[in-house]
Amino acid sequence: MTTNSDHRLCGVPSWGERRGNNEIKPVPRTGGHKDLVAYDFPGIAVGVADYAEGPTGATVIHIPAGARLAIDARGGAIGMSNGFEYFAHAICLTGGSVYGLSAGAGVAHELHAQHGNRGSVDDLKLVSTAVIYDFSARDNAIVPDAALGQAAIRAAAHGSVPVGRVGAGASASAGKIDHARTEFTGQGAAFGKAGEARVLVVTVVNPVGVIVDRDGSVVRGNYDAVSGRRRPLANDCLEMLEQSQPARAARGNTTVTAVVTNVRLADKELIHFGRQVHSSMNRAIQPFHTALDGDTLFALTTDEVELAPPPDRDNGLMNSIALGSFASELAWDAVLRAAR
Repeated sequence: MTTNSDHRLCGVPSWGERRGNNEIKPVPRTGGHKDLVAYDFPGIAVGVADYAEGPTGATVIHIPAGARLAIDARGGAIGMSNGFEYFAHAICLTGGSVYGLSAGAGVAHELHAQHGNRGSVDDLKLVSTAVIYDFSARDNAIVPDAALGQAAIRAAAHGSVPVGRVGAGASASAGKIDHARTEFTGQGAAFGKAGEARVLVVTVVNPVGVIVDRDGSVVRGNYDAVSGRRRPLANDCLEMLEQSQPARAARGNTTVTAVVTNVRLADKELIHFGRQVHSSMNRAIQPFHTALDGDTLFALTTDEVELAPPPDRDNGLMNSIALGSFASELAWDAVLRAAR
């Protein structure tokens, strides 16, 4: 595999037998991160752990008191386990494709142990996990496992989210019309406060599409080393159609996101809040939710802040729409931060 660090080019992968966890015996790495996004959201902790030998990793958003949960999953390649709609104590985002689901099990086992191994229904700690495919950006088969998930939840702390090529975003990439044009991305985050409302977004950006700034320029993905330019995938797709060529793109994509708020939302409001934010991300990722992507967004609320009910008959849905608009801009910020 060849790389160009100046442009974050991933290089062309070489397929075949690879060494994995049993052969390399990777060691979890936590802490020491320099690129951080600060947040002020009491009751929410974030932890990351990496296998530098991959690199690959896991990211955990921990809500010890629990939060209500809605899940919006789209695209043709969704990788998720324990999609506990309605409630969660932790969300695990991880690399390693389907094999990385073990990291979520490690998070659950660690929470079980931390709470005295209690086994009643009321004591169960619910962990939902979503994965990205990150094998094409590296020459090994190391995967996040239970030990890495355990390390990530143990490292969880309040106040900042490590961003860049860390955690689940350690080998994330974008703009995969051709492996030779694919560029590394990573993990992004953004936090905002409006009045008493708080919103935290954590995302791992690994799409077939490119990353687009608010001015419409492509900032990551589909990089042409000859011209030194990036361009929308739509341009390449249009040329393929016009020339009656078979369309092509690299397989193995997915963007996974968690958006957490403290605003009380009814079940229906929370569902639509998640859909609104997830849909908005197609402004930053183009194209999004394709047959080659498995995009999953976890929308959570701690129900701590009650917004004033609107006076009309919309049953309060305008509150979720307003909150969703606010969170959607933060989601765009988080995607851009992943591509810095």
